[in-house]
Amino acid sequence: MRVTIAGGHGQIAQHLERQLSRAGHEVVAMIRKPEQAADVEANGASTVMIDLEKTDVEEMARAIDGSDAVVFAAGGGGDGSKERKEIVDKGAAIMLADAAERAGVSRYLMVSAMGTDQIDPDSDDVFQVYLRAKLAADEDLQKRSLAWTIVRPGKLTDEPGTGLVQVGSLSRGEVPREDVAAVLVAALDSTRTVGKTFDLLGGDDEVEEALRKL
Repeated sequence: MRVTIAGGHGQIAQHLERQLSRAGHEVVAMIRKPEQAADVEANGASTVMIDLEKTDVEEMARAIDGSDAVVFAAGGGGDGSKERKEIVDKGAAIMLADAAERAGVSRYLMVSAMGTDQIDPDSDDVFQVYLRAKLAADEDLQKRSLAWTIVRPGKLTDEPGTGLVQVGSLSRGEVPREDVAAVLVAALDSTRTVGKTFDLLGGDDEVEEALRKL
């Protein structure tokens, strides 16, 4: 399977690149800086230069042409910019869905976030802006006929993955980024996850077993 990842130099994305490559998939990473290429190529991925804050649907559709699936693993960064949350977490995620439809790529995996059901619609807090952007992108994807899956991890950690998770409608908790990537890899091959939106935390079930419970 040829899988293109938006936000290809991100931390979850780099775990995902390594895991997909080891599983025999062809991986393409969207990056916005030439100096990021060495990192993702070391993970087994090829690269395509796309600045998610400056691209358009036509350029993105060309970048994903020939892919079997796309993964949105980008983020507006931790610089506190509310504008970037709107441009990347919302706008670029929606644009990738538009591009997928244009390019005939039916499978779309979204890395979203827990907490979008507890939004304060009147808050200017940057985290609330982020959650509203994520929710808007999720809701847009849910209305499409793409074969979508939305994964909403809890607090992300850099701890080594355990391979043990829980999925569903969950309360607060943590999950290693490496395990988020493992769930994405498994979800690609699971028709059970199509049309599903679920929270993800560390847990007691092996990844495949957790997904079977959806």
